[in-house]
Amino acid sequence: MTASAVITGSGLFTPAESISNEELVASFNAWVDLYNADNSEAIAAGELEAKTHSSAEFIEKASGIKSRYVINKAGILDPERMVPEIPERHNDEPSVMCEIACRAAEQAMAEAGISAHELDAVIVAASNMQRAYPAMAIEVQSALGANGFAFDMNVACSSATFGIQQASDAVKSGSAARVLVVNPEICTGHLNFRDRDSHFIFGDVATAVVVESDATAASGSGWDILDTRLQTLFSNNIRNNFGFLNRADESGVGQIDKLFIQEGRKVFKEVCPAVADQITGQLADMNIAADDLKRIWLHQANQNMNDLIARKVFGRSPTEQESPTILDEYANTSSAGSVIAFHKHNADLVAGDLAVLCSFGAGYSIGSIVLRRR
Repeated sequence: MTASAVITGSGLFTPAESISNEELVASFNAWVDLYNADNSEAIAAGELEAKTHSSAEFIEKASGIKSRYVINKAGILDPERMVPEIPERHNDEPSVMCEIACRAAEQAMAEAGISAHELDAVIVAASNMQRAYPAMAIEVQSALGANGFAFDMNVACSSATFGIQQASDAVKSGSAARVLVVNPEICTGHLNFRDRDSHFIFGDVATAVVVESDATAASGSGWDILDTRLQTLFSNNIRNNFGFLNRADESGVGQIDKLFIQEGRKVFKEVCPAVADQITGQLADMNIAADDLKRIWLHQANQNMNDLIARKVFGRSPTEQESPTILDEYANTSSAGSVIAFHKHNADLVAGDLAVLCSFGAGYSIGSIVLRRR
């Protein structure tokens, strides 16, 4: 008999520091003034374009974001730096990504009622790994004292849902009974804080879920994974070209494409209908009506995108309870966003309630998981 997979616990690590839109704008505008002053002659000669100020109102209207949590605040807000200051650690010390991953993992395991030695696998699924190797997942596995195997995977903002499907498949196949999926996202490290159109988008966080067999899951707890669906469509509209091959062509060093860049309007136009179509098609194949859904936890990238997708899925404007948001407080946390929404907004649902966990992002990539409260 094939085992069924269950999400039995979730965890969330939130950094101690946060930056409001007003603070971020003050720093950005100070840098704009410095840039325009330093390049005044070239600007006057028409050789360079003057930078323009931003505003908190512009940010909130464009994205729904009001603040974001960050690993390091001072470095980001320093107009002379505008990069988080995260000192390198000795190889014998836990890396910063491992540290925050373990904090989230410990919460998820506690909620699942298991200890690390009961894990069979660890997947670190995130958009930006701290290093190429050894795998972050193997370091997390060692730090927690887990058994079995571990590996990294990167499908950008969809990494969490893609990771959950891999965990579910491992449980169903019998290759693992309990799998930890962790999403440590230090997104401020890849963000260009001197780009008016994107400097406000990301924050830092870590999330985790435990996926295990229904044979080991505690009775009457957790979420049955009823179905998973993944889709990828190649696009250059969200991209980060940073990598080890950069050193093979010095002309690219320091160029803006080595940080996060996107064509926001194209992304909105192309991704929203694709996400809505995937969810509605998945529900139709399962003979689930949209009104049977109690909740949809969407990737927290942009409030306007989420509002449009949720309307298309429900066929109406959903309530705040049906499509909760954490975007205003956390900003975009890449793969962790939908898991934060799930973690913070699921306790009120009861046995038999149906819900969808969905993430989407660069690739393009889309992952949607249909869940039922046990």
